Amino acid sequence: MFKNYFKVAYRNLLRYKGFSFINIAGLALGLTACLLIGLFVHDELQYDKFLPEGKRVYRVYDNVTTDDGTDQVASVPPMFGTTMVNDLPETETVVRILMQQWDAQSLVEAGEKRMYETGGLDADPTFFQVFPLNFIYGSPEKALDDPTSIVISDKFSKKVFGNIDPVGKKVSINKNPFIVKGVFETNPKFHLPINYIRNMAIFQFPAERMQSWGWQQFYTYVKVKPGADPQLLQSKLRGVVKKQIDKDNNRPFNYEPVLQPLHEVHLYSASFKFDQSLRGNITYVKALSIIAVFILLIACFNFVNLATAKSLQRAKEVGVRKTIGASRKQLLLQFLSETLLLTLISVVFAAALTSLLLPSLNAFTEKEMTFNIFNRPELLLLLGVLVLVVGVLAGLYPALVLSGFKPVSVLKGAVVSDGGPGKTPWLRHGLIVVQFALSIFLIICALVVYQQVSFLHNKDLGFNKDQIMFFPMRGQNMDKNYETFKTELTKSPAIASVSIGYGFPGDATAGDGIEVIKNGERVHHSVTHLMVDHDYLKTLGLTLVAGRGFSKDMPTDKDAAFIINETAVKELGFETPEKALGKPMEWKMWMDADTIKKGQVIGVVKDFHFKSLFDKVDPTVLQIFPDANWKVAVKMKGGNVAAGINHVKQVWDTFSPEYPIEYKFMDENFQVMYKAEDKLKSLLWIFTGMAIFVGCLGLFGLAAYAAERRKKEIGIRKILGAKTSSIVTLLSKDFLKLVFIAALIAVPLAWYAMGKWLEDFAYRIDIPIWAFAVAMLLAGLVAFLTVSYQALKAATLNPVKNLRMD
Repeated sequence: MFKNYFKVAYRNLLRYKGFSFINIAGLALGLTACLLIGLFVHDELQYDKFLPEGKRVYRVYDNVTTDDGTDQVASVPPMFGTTMVNDLPETETVVRILMQQWDAQSLVEAGEKRMYETGGLDADPTFFQVFPLNFIYGSPEKALDDPTSIVISDKFSKKVFGNIDPVGKKVSINKNPFIVKGVFETNPKFHLPINYIRNMAIFQFPAERMQSWGWQQFYTYVKVKPGADPQLLQSKLRGVVKKQIDKDNNRPFNYEPVLQPLHEVHLYSASFKFDQSLRGNITYVKALSIIAVFILLIACFNFVNLATAKSLQRAKEVGVRKTIGASRKQLLLQFLSETLLLTLISVVFAAALTSLLLPSLNAFTEKEMTFNIFNRPELLLLLGVLVLVVGVLAGLYPALVLSGFKPVSVLKGAVVSDGGPGKTPWLRHGLIVVQFALSIFLIICALVVYQQVSFLHNKDLGFNKDQIMFFPMRGQNMDKNYETFKTELTKSPAIASVSIGYGFPGDATAGDGIEVIKNGERVHHSVTHLMVDHDYLKTLGLTLVAGRGFSKDMPTDKDAAFIINETAVKELGFETPEKALGKPMEWKMWMDADTIKKGQVIGVVKDFHFKSLFDKVDPTVLQIFPDANWKVAVKMKGGNVAAGINHVKQVWDTFSPEYPIEYKFMDENFQVMYKAEDKLKSLLWIFTGMAIFVGCLGLFGLAAYAAERRKKEIGIRKILGAKTSSIVTLLSKDFLKLVFIAALIAVPLAWYAMGKWLEDFAYRIDIPIWAFAVAMLLAGLVAFLTVSYQALKAATLNPVKNLRMD
């Protein structure tokens, strides 16, 4: 019996080729989009789940509350970890990781090999107790106990040492020698992008620094004891921190430690400050998942609409079958088998398309996703479930409609429809409305995302980032003779200016405290510190709004002068830039916390964005501090960039020949900041295009059905003198009404959704009204062109053919 069902289904598939093509193409595209997005979402959800006992690991971050609001800060003071280990019994072990730029290049030397590598990490020796990575060579026990030890990844090992066991071998990192104690297996689903790990004891921080409650420079992870309550641990830690804050009454902010489950770190940290882990964005994952559902719904709605619309051509077939004894159950099974066959073919095409497109998606998302149904039984099972679920859900209603026709009526030639004689086919029209509502929603979202991403890339940042070559200082000769190095760089006519320091836009910055005098008392404020030289303002093109810049003619500027930004004027309570001039400030110097730098404000610069536009401009203090001369920014003159680069390389080779130069341009840093948004924009356009195309396939079929159903009416109108344009209008207006209703539904939903998305940005566009108008016009135009093609085709046929009896 079932064999016969599928045989008949196959014959009908060949008989109605156009109908079959539209259904198969629509479902295949919808399923392909779902499979691709599903693979991406599944991949994003796998981060850190490979770690045994990972459910007992939490990252400690801070909710830092000031008068301006609350920020989530990934880095915390060193005493958080010390307190949990020594005083809170719920703690099994803790690891602190020194916050550095993990994408910073380090010179690696081993034997004859010399290369730059990223992914260096400095941590407590307990790292592998919290993160038990799989070791290929060596053992994690005591691997980091010695400050001269280093543990490397398998990829790093292969690059540097080849295919041998490197344990016991020597490797130099930035001229500092280490002994390899182990090799761990790289796992792309680890949120820490590491190539090598060292004991942070190599930095020999003073004891006072490591006992600080304010030096937020460490990523801290805690592994709780089995059965321990992490919420209780969090509550106790908050109590300890509050006591410390109460002791220091002059701090105008609060720390509130939070324990974040390890498996949430990747997806739920997009808005965190000072977080350099591999971050995804749960908002984007959810948005793509919703888009996948939208596209699949549109494809399924197409099938329901087209199948029910085809009832006119299948009505007599149903009448004959019922007359010769077919039961409704048999007819239901017959039509469901046809649906399942179409769905099976669609799934096969979708699987093939997914395999074909996945390499491009991997390249675009920088992932290593696979789709091999023969090696992954769960994928084969998923495809089987898709065939059954989509086939039954999409085919059940059409099967019920078709199997319910009365044989006497249909055999007499009565016109039948799912809406009943003289009635509106509400389901079919409702599905069209939903299809176009989803399409208009996606178009609006794509337009708003495009505008916001364009805004991110084009907003005036308050400085000039163009044509600035950017690289780190290397070698003792360069460090000791940085003034001479800088002078040599400026001798080329292709170079406009040079600045050396720490804290350039788009690069690492440091948060620390500053103290000002208010009502005779010292008040501590958290600010961003930029360590600069005399030419920082000139090189970046910053604008002074009051006072002056640093000057070599003023010897006291080095040890007793500060420049602040406009936000700092407000945050520090100086009222206006002019009133801020001359105000005293104090700073506990890095490297030697016992030394206090005392000075005064000599200038105020206009706010500039040295971080992404996700973050508000911080109160910022600029000062001269040669001990932090770690980066160089070289401003090139227009038209002479190549000559400027060559000159920089020549000077570099003179001062630091033992290091290869490694550089980039500052504007590249800002491009990277918005990589996720750029990708979201592209994916939205791609999937919105797919949704519209799938919707148009269905509308094309429905328009053909409408023209077929009204062909005699069209013939009569033509004979009575109706113009082609009036007939096109007649057949198009009903569909355009549905598009208008869809717009009324989609517009408020898109307004709400995009408003929520834009809240993630400190600086954002206002949702443009024209985006809604464009989306509605575009949807209407697409619908009109799709329908008018079929209407025009029907209107230009010979009316005699239309009036001929079937």
